[in-house]
Amino acid sequence: MKTPDPVAPGVEQGEQLSRQLSAGQLGMIAIGGAIGTGLFLGSALAVRTAGPGVIVSYLIGAAIALLFMGALSELAVAHPTAGSFGVYAELYVSPWAGFVVRYTYWAAQCIAIGGEATAIAIYCRWWFPTVPSWVWILGFSIGLVYINARSVGSFGSFEYWFSMAKVIAIVLFIVLGFCVIAGAGSAPAIGFTNFTAHGGFLATGWRGVWLAMVFVIFSFIGTEVIAVTAGEAKDPSAAVPRAMRWMVGRLILFYLGAITVLIGIVPWTAVQPGADITASPFVRVFRLIGIPAAAHVVNLVVITAAASSMNCNLYLTSRMLFSLARGGYAPAILGKLSRRGAPLAALLASAAGLGVALAVSLSFPESAYVYLFGISLFGGLFAWLMIFITHLYFRPRWESLGRPPLPVRMIGYPYTSWLGILAVVAIMTTTWWVEGMRVTLEAGLPWLALLTIAYLIVARRRTRVAAAAALIGAAGQTIPTDGIA
Repeated sequence: MKTPDPVAPGVEQGEQLSRQLSAGQLGMIAIGGAIGTGLFLGSALAVRTAGPGVIVSYLIGAAIALLFMGALSELAVAHPTAGSFGVYAELYVSPWAGFVVRYTYWAAQCIAIGGEATAIAIYCRWWFPTVPSWVWILGFSIGLVYINARSVGSFGSFEYWFSMAKVIAIVLFIVLGFCVIAGAGSAPAIGFTNFTAHGGFLATGWRGVWLAMVFVIFSFIGTEVIAVTAGEAKDPSAAVPRAMRWMVGRLILFYLGAITVLIGIVPWTAVQPGADITASPFVRVFRLIGIPAAAHVVNLVVITAAASSMNCNLYLTSRMLFSLARGGYAPAILGKLSRRGAPLAALLASAAGLGVALAVSLSFPESAYVYLFGISLFGGLFAWLMIFITHLYFRPRWESLGRPPLPVRMIGYPYTSWLGILAVVAIMTTTWWVEGMRVTLEAGLPWLALLTIAYLIVARRRTRVAAAAALIGAAGQTIPTDGIA
């Protein structure tokens, strides 16, 4: 079997995905993947862990995200392919790494889609309490699958406007929030009292600042979608680096601005995690400004945020499964494209995975689903870890073959890649000591063991198929190999 050139511009063989996405769409898609309901309602977990010091946690998270952006953008420009970091890991680390990271990420995103769909049902029920949850889950799932099945251009257009709604809401929150803090209008200025009251800025100490990293880094997971979309970008060498810089810069601005406003307006001791839309700090800010029906406005934004994240993750899962099929690690039918250039079979299979995640989450909310969430968190962190590791292997291999310098290069190599590896490993290890997050390692490590066993079985079959094909070919005959076990 011929080994693919590790620096060839296209890794996946056969009919290629359609290149229709612009740099602007790439950036907004990444925003959509990273900003879900977590910022609007789930940021309370990080605040409760670190107090006002959570601002430092977000600064650390931003630094790690910048390192990640440097490594991934360099890889994505060299290999704009649908399998993205899964393909990079297979080419530069090992076939096992490529297999495991793609299936882990696929499972993680399927579960994340299930969580977002469940969130949509919860917030729709706030308006329509008599409508069963499954109606909203099924309706949004069918609608978003249809959008993804049409074409990547259709997906890009919908995701652009989904993400735009979130961006507008966050910008309004930041601007109006700083107005409240400064005392613009008739309301008295709140000032910066809440940053030092109730125990001081580091109310929970540096330990709390670091423990909050478990929740903070999860806010940045999803930015890797840009590397996946590179396989369908119009001009990946120019669009990917620009979209990466645009997206990471704005994410840092949005997160730091929103969390600073949150701490400034609401005493951190009064921030309560939960799914009650009326308790959201966004609602409180809009009410202080005097915006009517603030809770209804935020509810609409949260539903849009969840739908955007769900739409983006459906895209991710279908491309990962498509890449696995093209690499021979999944049924060949999942590597087929529709007339519109979309991997329809992979999309439907990923939607089936979403159905499993939803069924488990609704049937066993107190037991099984928490393990699925653990796999989801572990999957995101594991993907980041493998990207940093792959980058260590990539740069010397690229240069040893005399390839021209790439238009984007990560500064400080290899020290910055090692720093990224150490940071992600430290955060993964920290989950063991964060309340409710120990499940990340309890679910993730057995999952890796299970995938390793599956890989050994698949790899053994692939070897036997290749050997049989070579033997028959040497005899001048051809036979179908699908039935060889």
